[in-house]
Amino acid sequence: MQIGIPREIKAQEGRVAFLPRHVAALVRAGHEVFVEKGAGLLSAASDQAYSDAGATIVADGPEVYARAALVAKVKEILEPEFGLLRPGHIIFTNIHAALNRPQLDRMLEVGLTAFSAENTHRHGSPNCALAGEVGALEAVRLTLSPAGGTGRHFMAHFGEPAAKAVVLGLGHVGRGALRTLLGLGVRTVGLDIDPGARKAAALDHHKDPLTVGDIGELGEHLADADMIINCVLWPKHRSDHLLSREMIRALRPGTVVVDISCDTAGAVETSRATSWADPVYVQENIRHFCVDNIPGAVPVTASAGYGQAILPHVLSIATRGVAGAVAADPWLARGLTCAGGELLLEEAGRYQQRPFVPVAQWLERQGA
Repeated sequence: MQIGIPREIKAQEGRVAFLPRHVAALVRAGHEVFVEKGAGLLSAASDQAYSDAGATIVADGPEVYARAALVAKVKEILEPEFGLLRPGHIIFTNIHAALNRPQLDRMLEVGLTAFSAENTHRHGSPNCALAGEVGALEAVRLTLSPAGGTGRHFMAHFGEPAAKAVVLGLGHVGRGALRTLLGLGVRTVGLDIDPGARKAAALDHHKDPLTVGDIGELGEHLADADMIINCVLWPKHRSDHLLSREMIRALRPGTVVVDISCDTAGAVETSRATSWADPVYVQENIRHFCVDNIPGAVPVTASAGYGQAILPHVLSIATRGVAGAVAADPWLARGLTCAGGELLLEEAGRYQQRPFVPVAQWLERQGA
């Protein structure tokens, strides 16, 4: 199969779908790989390294889309790329289809096949931990006085306690945040609805300044917080919030809210996506940091993890075909978003209130 790797065009996005070592594995399996010139430079992957791995370097994105049957990306298809899509394409990237109707509409109009990579990770996205770690680092930076923060140091000194962080959610993202915060000496409260997640965090950090509790205790920890870090992926159909506008309004001056999960008006009612070019905005006199591609700031590491995670899926699709690969792997089936003009992703169908075909029914029709 012809597999294409375009350069990401989202602002401040340095990741690339596959590094040269991943490309070498695709080539060894008998596939032809086209890489856009310069696609991996911010991930420390030169064109020469890709060429040495067996890839063909092509001049630009349009040529990648023209020559590839399967296009592997990191971020969603942006409007400048809409015209490059064709019916025979298989797109494998982080689509986030439910919240991006124009992109989904275009994919359905073209009639291509698309997989939402974010839904296919059996053990969680490999970039989740990086998002938590970098997001927490940004929270600490924004606590400094020149950034408009409370001015409390992240370590305890001279009788003054360390800055206090409240982390919502103790999954992969939350545990990444804990590693950064506790490594710096920040007093940290970790909250989660799951007793197992709370116990695991407490055991991992039993020697650190960590207080673990149920998410229902959030209100008890807000008054003296210097930073609040949301790591909870909020169900898209819910209209309530963990951190409401009223709670935001009551925070002390200088507190910063870092929403790593970045669901617009999701767990944090006042959240909306931002970019690295303009990462912070103010709502209810409180600064919010809601960059929606945090791992893009550490592309060398993030690309390595992402490529490693999606390589088995792409190899399976390229070898078995879409129906065969989906039938063989329920996790890949979770990511099948659309095919032949039909919406197959239940989450997007329910959220956008539009018809969808269950994947199992689609597979039956394919005879798989």
